[in-house]
Amino acid sequence: MKKNNIVEAIKKYDFTFFLMSIAIFLIGILNLYSITTATSDSSLSGIYKSQILYFIFSIVVGVIISFIRPKTLFRYSYAGYFFILILLVLVLFLGHTGMGAQRWIVLGKVRLQPSELMKVAVIMALGRWFSKHDVDMELGLRELIIPFLITFIPALLIILEPDLGTGLLVILIFMIMAFYRQLKWKSIGIIFVIALVCGGLTYKFGLKNYQKKRISTFLDPSADIKGSGYNAVQSKIAIGSGRVWGKGYQKSSQASFNYLPEKHTDFVFSIFNEEHGFFGSIVLISLYAILLFRFLWLAMSVGRMFDSVVSIGLMSIFFWHTFINMGMVAGLLPIVGLPLPLMSYGGSSLLTFGICCGIATSISNSRNIF
Repeated sequence: MKKNNIVEAIKKYDFTFFLMSIAIFLIGILNLYSITTATSDSSLSGIYKSQILYFIFSIVVGVIISFIRPKTLFRYSYAGYFFILILLVLVLFLGHTGMGAQRWIVLGKVRLQPSELMKVAVIMALGRWFSKHDVDMELGLRELIIPFLITFIPALLIILEPDLGTGLLVILIFMIMAFYRQLKWKSIGIIFVIALVCGGLTYKFGLKNYQKKRISTFLDPSADIKGSGYNAVQSKIAIGSGRVWGKGYQKSSQASFNYLPEKHTDFVFSIFNEEHGFFGSIVLISLYAILLFRFLWLAMSVGRMFDSVVSIGLMSIFFWHTFINMGMVAGLLPIVGLPLPLMSYGGSSLLTFGICCGIATSISNSRNIF
C-alpha cells in the first residue's frame, strides 16, 4: 500500500470505539489500583498489573479484528458460533471449577471463560440469520424458531455451569436484536406471555435455593443482613457514604476494611461511587452513554442488514452489563455475577469487550475504507 493510501486510511479509520473504551478503562484501572492498595487482602495485591496486560492484549485483538472486512466476519459467523459452542460443552466435562461454578477452560496459566465469548458468537450468528430475510419484512414466530434455538442452546449450557446471569444475558441480547429486526405485534404479545410463564416456571422449578435467596434478598435485604443480604447492604452503604463529591481517591472504608466482598469484580462501581460520589458516577455513566449512542449511530448509518443488526447486538452487550451491574449494586436489581464493562477485573470479559469494539470498528470502517 502506498504511503498516501496509508495516511488516507488512517484518516478514515474510526478510532472512537477504542478511544471511549480506553477512557473508561483508565478510570477502571485507577479504581482497581485504589481497591488493591487500600485493602489488607493480600490475594488482590498487584492484580491491577494483570488487568493492564489483559487490556493491552484485548486491544491488540480488537485492532486486528477491525481490519477484517464485515463480509469475512459474516462468512465465518456460523463457524465461530459452533466452535465456541463446543468449548461450552467441554467446560461442563473438563472445565475448571471456581467459586462454586465450572466456567473456565485452563491451559497452563491461561484461563478462558467460553461463556464470555459466546455472547459475541451468538450476535454474529443471529446477525447472519436475521439478514437472510427482506429488510422490510416483519418477522413472525415461525421466523424466530431458528434464532431462538441459536440462542437457547448456549444459554442453557451456560446456566448449567451454573451461571444464571450470563445465560439470561444471552437471551436478553436475542430479544433486543429480534425487536430491532422488526417483529409483528402479535409475535411481541405472544413472546411477552411466554416470557412471563417461563419466568414463573423457572423460579418455581428451575432455580436453586441460593438463586431464589438472591431474589428474596433483593426484595428485603434487611431480612438477613449478616447472611445473604450482606453484600447488598454493604454496597448501598458504600454508595450512600460517597454522597455528592465522594470521600476522595483511595479513601474507601469499604475497601480498606474489607467490608464489601468481590469489590474488584461485581462491586467495583460501589467503591468508585464511595470515593467519587454522585458527581463521579455521572461522569462515568456519561462515558458509557456516549459509547452506547455510538453503537446506535453505527446501526443507523450502515446499509447492510447484517452490519446494522450486529451493531445493535454489540450495543446490547454493553447496555445490559452496565444496566444490570449498576442496578444490582444500587439495590435496584437482584445480585448476579455480571461485570461492569472495562471496570471489573477479569481477562475474559476484557477480551469480549475488546472484540466487540474491533467488530464495531470494522463495520464503521467498511463505510469509508473497505
